[in-house]
This record gives sequence, structure tokens and C-alpha cells, in this order.
Amino acid sequence: MSTSAQHRVERRTARRAASWAVNALLVVATLAGLAYLAPSLLGYQRYVITGGSMTGTIDKGSIVFEKAVPVEDLAVGDVITYQPPADSGVPNLVTHRIIEIGTAEGGGRLLRTQGDANPQPDPWRFSLTAPTQPVVRHHVPHVGWVLVALADRDVRVLVLGVPAGLVALASAVELVRALREGRRGRDRRAQTQQVPTPTSVAPATP
Repeated sequence: MSTSAQHRVERRTARRAASWAVNALLVVATLAGLAYLAPSLLGYQRYVITGGSMTGTIDKGSIVFEKAVPVEDLAVGDVITYQPPADSGVPNLVTHRIIEIGTAEGGGRLLRTQGDANPQPDPWRFSLTAPTQPVVRHHVPHVGWVLVALADRDVRVLVLGVPAGLVALASAVELVRALREGRRGRDRRAQTQQVPTPTSVAPATP
């Protein structure tokens, strides 16, 4: 194989590899987008577990998927994410298991929860004011750390912006290459049309 032919093969191989890489990035980005949107479209809420009170059942860094149910349908054993009472001193949401359901003064349900890894129940009891309450249906270990990381702007730029920039750059390179090849093709056709056709000359008759 000549050197020029080898170079053409190498260029074709490089273009094919670049095309595959771009397509792979697009597929990954599409799947990631679907994975991010699908739970919401199916009626699920997402929460990231950042504490260790449910370790052994739902480990720290897990992402939980919850579906809202009517409050009256809650049962002992359900794991819920809720905001503790204001006088509890806990400012963040917690995801704990219902261990007791009683009746509040004036009616309504009075709940008590406990983290599976905690030796004691939560020191507060509470009522839910909303008509529905999200209940954990599924969880995926460790994936929550990805969402925590993506909450940081710099990480989002790195993880999402860089691949998007590479895809845009690869697309621009492909466009420039296609324009150049089209121009070369037009130039070759023009040169072919400009070459004069040899005129046949009949031999002279003696």
C-alpha cells in the first residue's frame, strides 16, 4: 500500500472513530436526560439520603424514589420523607420509618418515626397537614452522590458543558470537512470539463 493510500485509510479510520465517539456521547446524554426526567413523568419524587440514620436499609448517598399516597393510607412500616416539627430543632427533611400511628387531639393522625439505624425513636410526634404524603417505593445506592455533585455549578459545567462542547466541536469539524470535500469534488468536475477532447484524425488517402 502506498503512503498516500495509507494516509487516506488512517484519515477514514480517525473520522469513523470520531463519529462513533460523538454518537456515543449523544446516546449517553440522551439516556441521562431520560433517567433524570422519567421518575417525575411517572409521578415519583426524588430525595438524596445524606445522613446515616437509615444505614443498613437505605445507605448514605442513596437516592430514594417516593410516590405520594393519601395520609389516611399510611401504615406502620412505611418509610417517609417529611419535615420534623418546628420545635424539634431539626431544620432539614428526614427519611424515617413510621413506628406508631395514633390519634391527635381534635382528630387527625399522630405519627412517630425512627431511623432503622437509630437505637431510639425520634423524640417528637407530629401530624401531617397535607392531604398526601410521599412514601419510599424504591432506592438506588450511591447514585445520590451524583445529584449532590451536580448541585455545584462548577461540577455541572465540567460534567455537562465539556461533553456538550466536544460534541459541538466534532460537529463543526465534520461540517468543515464535508464542505471541503464538496469543494474538491466541484473542482475535479470543473477540471474534467476543461480538458479538451482529442480530435480523431483520419489518415490521408494517397
